[in-house]
Amino acid sequence: MSNLFDALSFTRGPDMKNRFMLAPLTNTQSHTDGTLSDDEYKWLTMRAKGGFGLTMTCAAHVQAIGQGFPGQLGVFSDDHLEGLSRLATAIKQEDSVAICQIHHAGMRSPEDIIGSKPVCPSDNEETGARALSSDEVSQLIEDFIVAAERSEKAGFDGVEIHGAHGYILSQFLSGEINQREDDYGGSLDNRSRIFFEIIDGIRQRCGSNFMVGVRLSPERFGMKLAEVVEVAQRLMDTGQIDFLDMSLWDVFKEPEEEEMQGKSLLSYFTALNRGDVRLGIAGKIRTPAEAEQAMATGVDWIMLGRAAILHHDFPLQQRDNPDFTPVALPVSVDHLKKEGLSDKFVTYMSQPIWKGFVEES
Repeated sequence: MSNLFDALSFTRGPDMKNRFMLAPLTNTQSHTDGTLSDDEYKWLTMRAKGGFGLTMTCAAHVQAIGQGFPGQLGVFSDDHLEGLSRLATAIKQEDSVAICQIHHAGMRSPEDIIGSKPVCPSDNEETGARALSSDEVSQLIEDFIVAAERSEKAGFDGVEIHGAHGYILSQFLSGEINQREDDYGGSLDNRSRIFFEIIDGIRQRCGSNFMVGVRLSPERFGMKLAEVVEVAQRLMDTGQIDFLDMSLWDVFKEPEEEEMQGKSLLSYFTALNRGDVRLGIAGKIRTPAEAEQAMATGVDWIMLGRAAILHHDFPLQQRDNPDFTPVALPVSVDHLKKEGLSDKFVTYMSQPIWKGFVEES
């Protein structure tokens, strides 16, 4: 029997009642100004009711210019506080830990959404993004910290800093994208500096029991596995974070870099010295058997994305029937609506990027 249904404690914040986290999923359901919609509230609170030990928001942007997709939840203004408070309260009422993921898309911000050129650590010809000035880097750090303070004020148990998937913090970390020549570019120490300054600021200005997690991804967008492993270990060594979320695209795959192959991508991270930091993973965990297989690697928790879209109560279903079979793809629009997805979310999941997920009409 695995420990999927055992409680999990953290250095700070409340315990998780089990080892299931809801992945921070793009859903395009919030209002254009970043305020929470009833649709997004319904989607997230259904997962909290469905047994997830921790319920995480979608990526919530810390600056208006950092918006990455339509209908994105915001955490850059006090105008967002009312909705964020309503959401945090409802998640915690279901005995689920409430975490707000804080995010900035950087060069991946669509110009037609933000109304200006996107920003990046350095000029980026491919996306047309412009380099941040030194003052703008300082402001970016400040706005991540303020977003954490705002999340705490709203009642969230903590935040996850989104440093993955080629968004702005990942852009700083990338030796390919980041061509700065100041204290935030060049060496790995410099390229990762922004993470540690944000974390230090949150620790100084948020409560002693406020949780902080970091999401990293070790591939794509110019990431080098050895560098991401080194940064992950340094984050754990500081004792300043409570959990590390490794987004691996597929938790059972081998690395893309040939010289790193011969063992699983995940094994590079389970081998780290965690101290008191909890390690979790995301990437194509779709069935109860895969959930058990993922836990057997020695991680502390698992994160479900598409599996949680298909079944809002995946943890409860697995608890009551370890052999339950998730619905097969593609699924009907009616099924998704019963699982709490609005028309906007269904439309998003019908895009070519998710081909084969929703039945074609």
